[in-house]
Amino acid sequence: MAERLFLSPPHMGPNARRYVQEVFESNYIAPLGEFVDRFEAAVSDYVGVPAAAATVSGTAAIHLALRLAGVERGDRVLASTLTFIGSVAPIRYLGAEPIFIDSDESWNADLALVEEAIHRERPKAFVLTHLYGQSAQVDRIAQMCKRYDVILIEDAAESLGATLHGRHTGTFGEFGIYSFNGNKIVTTGGGGMLVGHNREAIAHARKLASQAREPVVWYEHEEIGYNYRMSNVLAAIGVDQMEVLPERIEKKRQIFAWYRECLEDLEGVEWMPEISGSRGNRWLSTLTLRRADPLKIVAALGDKNIEARPLWKPMHLQPVFAGAKIYGAKVSERLFARGLCLPSGTQMDRTDVERVCDALRRALR
Repeated sequence: MAERLFLSPPHMGPNARRYVQEVFESNYIAPLGEFVDRFEAAVSDYVGVPAAAATVSGTAAIHLALRLAGVERGDRVLASTLTFIGSVAPIRYLGAEPIFIDSDESWNADLALVEEAIHRERPKAFVLTHLYGQSAQVDRIAQMCKRYDVILIEDAAESLGATLHGRHTGTFGEFGIYSFNGNKIVTTGGGGMLVGHNREAIAHARKLASQAREPVVWYEHEEIGYNYRMSNVLAAIGVDQMEVLPERIEKKRQIFAWYRECLEDLEGVEWMPEISGSRGNRWLSTLTLRRADPLKIVAALGDKNIEARPLWKPMHLQPVFAGAKIYGAKVSERLFARGLCLPSGTQMDRTDVERVCDALRRALR
């Protein structure tokens, strides 16, 4: 059988081994060291914000952002419904109430529903997801949040390197987060980053992520913190990955272009759009199929040693959020019922894409 094509496997750069070896030689393995500082600086410089804090995951970064936003038990927090649970679970960690926002035809949060929910619910914060590497209409959403005194937290876990009007996703709100999970456009195996415009707030996040230890010789704690800091080993991999991010984005976009070209004559296929003024990183090549069951397609591709998956199941349909309030619902439900993510690893070539397209055509027959 042909070699397996994974959805979005890691792709190390040329310096990863050398940087990790430097960490081993220094013996700074724990959550401190030169490469943590270098990784934070690389991300903050790349996206254009003053400060960044490296964490063990994107979920941890969202949790810290919500803490910094002052979210407490009983508060309302808006969130995109078409997303991964890591975007939303931290709202519950703090005892707050998630209120979900449906998608529009861009697949990201519907502007009209956002405004309606902000007006009616008076939420403390909004966790806005930039889905599959494509920017939401975050400039207009940021304006709404500012007008109503809602703290905007951008879940840019999938969209590092994506821009809207030349500005990076993750930098429009008070806080932004990125993920470096094993399948992201750049990866540290597991990890995340919290970024923001307020240096003092990000410094406080670092303290919270280090068990909120006070700066004295003994272990003194005046508030509850977490064990959320990234290790120096993973940060070394991250430094390598940031060096190759621009070429990874170009390759992801090339793969998407190949898919569109190979499947342009196929009826009933619609691709995730790119909104005006934006440039996505095309983390995953995603589409909807008008007359097919994505689960059957995933199984058929699996038989050909090709990994695919449905789109995210909306959060308001998840059993753990049964009964949660949702503004809209139909668009995200339709996308989930028809959507498919195709292999998008940056080591793929055109022959690999053609193999996926051939298998997809056969499955659709």
